[in-house]
Amino acid sequence: MARRILVKGGSGAGKTTLGRKLAQQLGVPFVELDALHHGPNWTAASAAELLARVRTELNDEQGWVVDGNYDSKLGPELIERAELIVWLDLPLPTKLWRLAHRTSRRWLSNEELWNGNRESLKDAFWGREALFPWAIRSHFSNRRTWPQKLQHHPVVRLHTPNDVAAWLSNFHGR
Repeated sequence: MARRILVKGGSGAGKTTLGRKLAQQLGVPFVELDALHHGPNWTAASAAELLARVRTELNDEQGWVVDGNYDSKLGPELIERAELIVWLDLPLPTKLWRLAHRTSRRWLSNEELWNGNRESLKDAFWGREALFPWAIRSHFSNRRTWPQKLQHHPVVRLHTPNDVAAWLSNFHGR
């Protein structure tokens, strides 16, 4: 049974939701990479800072579930340590709908995310690093690069919300 699981997918794929459920079923810590990456005022951690924070959080003996990507900063660290990689490869329209719903909810409620950060409509739609343009670019980039990057690792690739629900209900981490 896998006790070190990496949940990957684009923005809006449901990484955090699935990651929390898996960690609860396994009785292991859940690590959200966004919380480790985004400092106050959306200050991004350097590669060295993020890697150090991740290493502090992970105990391979106890197990863990990590959600997120950050491959350019973490290199192969998580991919190599994971016993299972769950790739949430949902359709782009599904992810964009989820992002719209989540972003509007967070914006309207002024919900704090990590380290005092809150979503704004400007940051969601405008600029090179804006959430929605990023989600579109990374969707296609991930589909192009991840198959080769993940080919020698145990991967479950799920394509629809129904696939995710069915897989989770049959997951033997209980």
